[in-house]
Amino acid sequence: MVDLPPPTVAELQVTAPRLAPSPADLAFSIVRLGPEHLAGSPRLDEALRAEPGVSLFRRTGSEVANPTIQGLSLRAIAPSGAGRTLVTLDGAPQNDPFGGWVIWSALPPEGLAGADIIKGAGAGPYGAGALTGVVALRERDPGQGLQALDVSAGEHQTWRGAAAFGAENLLVVISGLSQGGYVPVRGPRRGAVDEPAGLNQASAAARWQGEAAGVNAALRLDAFEERRGGGVRGVGSQASGGSATLSLAEPNALDAGGWRASAWIRTSDLKNQFAAVSADRSTSTPAAQQLATPALGYGVNAAWRRVQGTWTWEAGGDLRVADGETREFFRYMGGFTRGRTAGGKMTVGGVYGEATHVGERLLLTGGLRVDGWEASQARRLERDLAGGLPTLEVRAPDRSGVTPTARLGARYELGEGVHLRGAAYAGFRPPTLNELHRPFRVGNDITEANAALEPERLYGVEAALAGEGAWTWSAGLFFNRLEDPITNVTIGQGPGTFPVAGFIPAGGVLRERRNAGAIEAWGAEASVRRDFGDVALRLDAVATRAEVDGGGVAPQLTGLRPAQTPEFAATAGLDWRASQRLRLSGQVRHEGQRYEDDLNSRSLGAATTLDLRAAWRTGPEAEIYLAADNLLDAEVEAAVSGDGLLTLAAPRTVRLGYSLRR
Repeated sequence: MVDLPPPTVAELQVTAPRLAPSPADLAFSIVRLGPEHLAGSPRLDEALRAEPGVSLFRRTGSEVANPTIQGLSLRAIAPSGAGRTLVTLDGAPQNDPFGGWVIWSALPPEGLAGADIIKGAGAGPYGAGALTGVVALRERDPGQGLQALDVSAGEHQTWRGAAAFGAENLLVVISGLSQGGYVPVRGPRRGAVDEPAGLNQASAAARWQGEAAGVNAALRLDAFEERRGGGVRGVGSQASGGSATLSLAEPNALDAGGWRASAWIRTSDLKNQFAAVSADRSTSTPAAQQLATPALGYGVNAAWRRVQGTWTWEAGGDLRVADGETREFFRYMGGFTRGRTAGGKMTVGGVYGEATHVGERLLLTGGLRVDGWEASQARRLERDLAGGLPTLEVRAPDRSGVTPTARLGARYELGEGVHLRGAAYAGFRPPTLNELHRPFRVGNDITEANAALEPERLYGVEAALAGEGAWTWSAGLFFNRLEDPITNVTIGQGPGTFPVAGFIPAGGVLRERRNAGAIEAWGAEASVRRDFGDVALRLDAVATRAEVDGGGVAPQLTGLRPAQTPEFAATAGLDWRASQRLRLSGQVRHEGQRYEDDLNSRSLGAATTLDLRAAWRTGPEAEIYLAADNLLDAEVEAAVSGDGLLTLAAPRTVRLGYSLRR
């Protein structure tokens, strides 16, 4: 019989409002990260990026990246600011209702029990947004008193604290960070306008859970706020929001059926200030001011599972609604002269059914899903601030569609801990409200919105051979075709004046979001794990060859690589328990060259970084640690402008801290 993953203690407790893992998971590529892995970094996105191919849009992490480019993508197929990966916490989506990105500072690792990185696998039970995969986060269970604590101080005037505590049925998680930040533009071209990109952040969450009438229930509330500088005088952002989630589930184990249901509501707001910079970087001039981006997202999901002998049946569905708009000032001429309001509503819902057969050596799974979507209430209104007269009024017609998807998977046990698995799948992602309605500016580059965007669709196949024993290893191949990818397509060069967008200065470009043909990606990935007792070793690598077929929409992109897509990424990690008290760990991360832009005209060089951490146990569950990220102070190129100006990711950062985990 195919070995199923054993249920964890949390899954068997009457207080856990979730179903046990599905046996269908065994046919797909899943990396399971435990709390010990997540605890190695103060930022969740940084912990996830230790897995090759997991990335935000740029190489900068959430400590400095603007919220609008904090979306997550997997396998380096074609990253985007909105992200092509669905992120959930105990089943509830964490992606922003307006832009699809994730506010990572609102998800401190201290509050988590683990994360599953599900690569590919299609829409299936996950729904819209699960294009390149899913990151399924699991919150820790309540416990009496203090459960986790981390306080640290580091370079760049960094102070951080986070804690998880509670009672028998209550979990509270809080975090706070104050960081002076580093200067993204360094070297001879740094000017008077370049300054540290600081960050101040706070978040709080509380979850009550219990049991009534044989049903497990949980109510979770959270709120967050962050204020960050943009590394340039006059540039910065502020993000805030909160959510409420109610979850119900029937207690179950792997040999029984069960059901679960969740409902959630999420609010968010984003403010941004943008500036145009002079050629010698001595002065900056306001370019746009995003006054507010009020957005509301809400939805429900439900799943029912039945186990009959060697068969497992699952059916379910979900509904998600996002409604929001951006309110901005722009066209600065000694003062802002124009105002803009743009937004709309996106509704998407679907149902699915899946069956899994677990035989003596062969596991087979297959499922179908159908989703409907509607983009409505689209509007873009621009007016003269002095007199209030409208200068642009566009109300795009409502649009809708139906998207069927499916997935198939198989796993065959070859014996002696070795198995072969294969899968084929399809997924889709509707455009976010941000992509549909909001133009934006970075430096002298302007990107226009496009209310006519269609959903992206991904079709994929993969196969892998893996084994468990003294060595745990896997090696696999995958092919993905992403149709109608939403891409920032270059349509003009500065200096010049263009319809709608207005004036583009020298060195700047005008882009527009478009569904640009298709992207095909061939890839190979491998991982090796070995625990020698006092020493643990891990090696991971992914190679992806992605190529654009621009079709008739963007023929100039045909044959090029998608922007921000490296062809190779690898990590090597070593963990050594040098004594009963001393633990040393290190990680080398390498990423190949990537391009800044769709035309492959701006190249970002390969980057290799080394992180080290030394921890001294002060008790069974506590330690003092000294950590150094990017120890060798490698210059990691994060962005390059049309005139060749480089923006760099974080320099060497050393921090000293105290950590407790129970």
